[in-house]
Amino acid sequence: MAENTIFFKNKPRIVATGTVAGPKECAGVVGRYVDKALDNDMFGEDTYEKAECKMLSYAITKAMENAGLMKTDVDLLVSGDLLNQIISSSFAARDIAVPYLGVYGACSTMAEALAVAACLVDSGYMRNVIAATGSHFSSAERQYRYPLELGTTRPPQSQWTVTGAGGAVVSDTQTGICIETATFGKVVDFGITDVNNMGAAMAPAAADTILRHLKQTGRSPQYYDLILTGDLGALGSRILKDLTWEKGVDISANHVDCGEIVYNVIEDEFQGGSGAGCSAVVFNSYIYQKMISGGLTRVLFVATGALLSPISSGQGESIPCVAHAVGLERGESL
Repeated sequence: MAENTIFFKNKPRIVATGTVAGPKECAGVVGRYVDKALDNDMFGEDTYEKAECKMLSYAITKAMENAGLMKTDVDLLVSGDLLNQIISSSFAARDIAVPYLGVYGACSTMAEALAVAACLVDSGYMRNVIAATGSHFSSAERQYRYPLELGTTRPPQSQWTVTGAGGAVVSDTQTGICIETATFGKVVDFGITDVNNMGAAMAPAAADTILRHLKQTGRSPQYYDLILTGDLGALGSRILKDLTWEKGVDISANHVDCGEIVYNVIEDEFQGGSGAGCSAVVFNSYIYQKMISGGLTRVLFVATGALLSPISSGQGESIPCVAHAVGLERGESL
């Protein structure tokens, strides 16, 4: 271990993923890669929250199925989400009935869960751990901003919370996508108070984690085919590249943000996508398949999270943020 970066000795592997996404998301790049493309974001349920829970349950179950695992083969589920007391994850764990560790990193949860899963598998304590998260536009809007019934005007700096969920099975096998490193993030707060401007709030945390990861690993940005951030959107992505450039690190050639690419036409979706499901869906479908097929060999996956609540924002608090990085490599065995 180098300061905050873990080098996994036994190279735990992502052996399978499971994904589901809403109709807006599936109109974009992930539509051809998700396991289940929804034609209605209610997913057969009568509330948005129940739909979110069902999506997460589906992604977890599908990941197990794609890995050829039974419930008895799964040592642990590591999952979190955006709803109060992470109820989507807890209710999904209730339905699936496997050991469960609930985590919360807001929109950084996918990378956080992957890193925790890799630690448990690499240490030899567990063989198969599932990392998962998800979100739903309508449930997030109702909790963090305004009820949809109000028809509140969205400002240009806002992002659209992704409706979708993704899960990954991390195992101690010799085949699959290798989790090589993990850098846990620090909480960073640049004083942003606008709950609609998630990109500006989270970009400094992403910059801090990326810069520390590169320094502690002794690598340049060019070591990776892709530096993939979670959900900064178009504005946050530009801010991130400016912040790293100011520190003498240019990531412009190989940086892509999940929020920038998840929707078909970003101009119609303000700054793009956000939410815990944003990086979960994009990474576990599109990026994962690109790595499996050989289109990408090395990826630094950096999911970002805004650690606010309606209460903290209502009391005038700024938005503390965190970003966790996971280094992934396509093994020769693929």
